[in-house]
Amino acid sequence: MAQTSQNGAVDLAHKPMMSTGQILLMNVGFFGIQYSFGMQQNVMSPIYQFLGASPDELPILNLAGPVTGLLIQPLIGALSDRTWSDKWGRRKPFFLIGAVGCSIFLFLMPFVTAVWMAVLCLWLLDASNNTAMEPYRAFIADKLPPSQTAKGFLAQSFFTGFGITLANISMFLFKWLLGESRAGGLPYWVFAAFWVGAVFSIGSVLVSVLSTNEIPPTPEELKKMRAEKERERFGALKDIWVAIVEMPKELRKLSLVYLFQWYALFVYWQYVSLSIAKSIYGTEDTKSALYEDATAWTGLVNGFYNVVTFCVAFSLVSVAKKRGAKWVHIVCLLFSMVGLLIFPHITDKYLVFIPMVGFGIGWASMMGVPYIMAVRMVPSSRYGVYMGIVNMMIVIPQLLETVSFGWVFKHLLGGNPTHAITFAGVCMGLAAAATLWIKEPPIVRDMDDVTAPPKVFSEKEK
Repeated sequence: MAQTSQNGAVDLAHKPMMSTGQILLMNVGFFGIQYSFGMQQNVMSPIYQFLGASPDELPILNLAGPVTGLLIQPLIGALSDRTWSDKWGRRKPFFLIGAVGCSIFLFLMPFVTAVWMAVLCLWLLDASNNTAMEPYRAFIADKLPPSQTAKGFLAQSFFTGFGITLANISMFLFKWLLGESRAGGLPYWVFAAFWVGAVFSIGSVLVSVLSTNEIPPTPEELKKMRAEKERERFGALKDIWVAIVEMPKELRKLSLVYLFQWYALFVYWQYVSLSIAKSIYGTEDTKSALYEDATAWTGLVNGFYNVVTFCVAFSLVSVAKKRGAKWVHIVCLLFSMVGLLIFPHITDKYLVFIPMVGFGIGWASMMGVPYIMAVRMVPSSRYGVYMGIVNMMIVIPQLLETVSFGWVFKHLLGGNPTHAITFAGVCMGLAAAATLWIKEPPIVRDMDDVTAPPKVFSEKEK
């Protein structure tokens, strides 16, 4: 059992080292969660278009992601900090419940016949995704000693790439197998892709739940946890507020990085199929067979950059240990910027894969490297609530994008989707510049470095 320091935080030196195989097993569930997320990223905009939505409506129709993330992730994080079950653990009940919800709504999504039905189903699907995703981040920080947290988060990046890759390839594969046949407003290949995701979502999470035990709290921690539950009915909400007020200064700086990179990502996901349709297939008619072809090819393109992601994810671990997570993230963001700036100017559908190498490298870093820095900035006893707040830094830019970019797209970018991708590239460059402002916490390289508790920031540093 883990030992406790005088400040009540679990002494990270007593967390057992895990093999690479064990780290992969505990993160398998992230594959299913990210397959679901991949379907949201890349199929929802085409679904809205198939059902009659206009391009400038796409940001607001995708409002579900940022709103549910903003509301659910910090709350679930705070609740999981206060939860313990001898049978299920602390984090696992939440990502198991989230996975069940994902499976249900992935199964139901293809049956929608109107835009409002798709919007409702997306809200419920994204709420389930957010319920599962945040505790998984805290699960890594709970379970692994500091010398292995980089490997844990990059394992999640690996499975992010793997899950989203299969989600995108399934779009292309099932369209090739099932052709243009439709059921109501949606093609049959949409049904197949979502139903496969429903199976993956619950199946992969069950592997992690059944294969990996959580570290139990000490008797003192358990007593304190139960006392707080009895004393404070709205203790989780209070925890969120206190954590925001006491947020370390460097973590606040990280929020600016997240602002630019996640605004860019949302723009890319919403407009990439329209950009490919215009620049490669020469069409802006979302009802045409060419647009369906463009959508399927988009799945293949997005699948490719996620292949790059899971190929490079683990190599970033060793580089981050040698050079620091900050500089790794800067370089990866610059790769992503270059890729997005080149992407909309390519007219050959095969050459469009080249800039996706840079984007895939950037995506690998975005899904793992910032968490390596963040987890070193906060006390271990508050991982759950702070991982929720970090994810608020993700959804707030998405929320801003959904309410602002429709106007930007229509009035400043001339309704041109290729300009939208260029805009996303510029935002990636701004994210790289903002990363320079961060003072990175000390790098943990080996077990000799983990005997000290997490850094406690002074009032000047907060």
